[in-house]
Amino acid sequence: MRGPARLALLSAVVGLGGCEGMQSALDPKGPDAAALASLIWFFTWVSAVVWVLVMLALAAAVLWRRWAPPPADPLATDPATDRRAGFVVGGAVGATILILLVLTGISFFTQQALTAPQQDELVIRVTGHQWWWDVRYEDPEPSQSFNTANEIHIPTDRSVRLILTSADVIHSFWVPALGGKMDLIPARENDLRLSTLRPGIYRGQCAEFCGYQHAHMSLFVVAEAPADFEAWRARQIAAAEQPDDALRKQGQELFLSRPCVVCHTIRGTPAGSRAGPELTHVGSRRSIAAGTLPMSRGNLAAWIVDPQGIKPGAKMPTMKLGPGEANAIAAYLEGLK
Repeated sequence: MRGPARLALLSAVVGLGGCEGMQSALDPKGPDAAALASLIWFFTWVSAVVWVLVMLALAAAVLWRRWAPPPADPLATDPATDRRAGFVVGGAVGATILILLVLTGISFFTQQALTAPQQDELVIRVTGHQWWWDVRYEDPEPSQSFNTANEIHIPTDRSVRLILTSADVIHSFWVPALGGKMDLIPARENDLRLSTLRPGIYRGQCAEFCGYQHAHMSLFVVAEAPADFEAWRARQIAAAEQPDDALRKQGQELFLSRPCVVCHTIRGTPAGSRAGPELTHVGSRRSIAAGTLPMSRGNLAAWIVDPQGIKPGAKMPTMKLGPGEANAIAAYLEGLK
């Protein structure tokens, strides 16, 4: 691994290794995740009780056979014993059927509650790519819709409907602290709902093996108070601000004259491609390369200079840049707040 890539990955370990890295379905931070956690614990306790009862029955049968005196005629039958054995077997079968019916019913009604449409839902369309997430905030008014990437902001105390699909292979969207897991399948749309009552930053991950960099396809869900979310949304809808210093102006000129413009969108500039992540406000995000590196000018420069050294197999090509050009482009992108 080359120098810039090695330093960038080291900073990623330090920068993203805190509480934001916690991913556990047993530490719910929202009502949907809490319902799933309760379901997990209920299934676990029922399974544990069944296992203990089966082990006790097995131990009793083994010990009874060992301590009971041998029968005088091994081929003789006892109708009373056979009836008792039939009652025991029948009772075990009936209990098994009852347990399965109860577990199935609870699972079904929990799923129905989690997928039921809610009033005043925030609709977000998420498209999985190898290996990043395209995020589009839908709105009946087209001018209020916008795209971002690898980071989802949601308001607290409001249901969020995610419309999930894939542009290439099967991916799986999972933010364990906020909700369940749902596959993203090409040419198909699946719905997933999540919500939370408390502000926070929750890490998610692609949970379906989708290729070489599957492990580096994560995202962050940022839950904010409604007023903070609306302020963030207003900033995201706006076009990118023009650079106000010489270095960033140079970076913008380089960005628009190099292959960057072929793959990315920066609203307010001629860059309008949808092949790669939307970069209009990339500087406001917490990470780059789908959670691989924390956001910083140094990491942006390292990613621009050597994306294959940081994330081998990524579709971002390596560009030949002159001295200082990578730093200028990184400064421009970092300033896109």
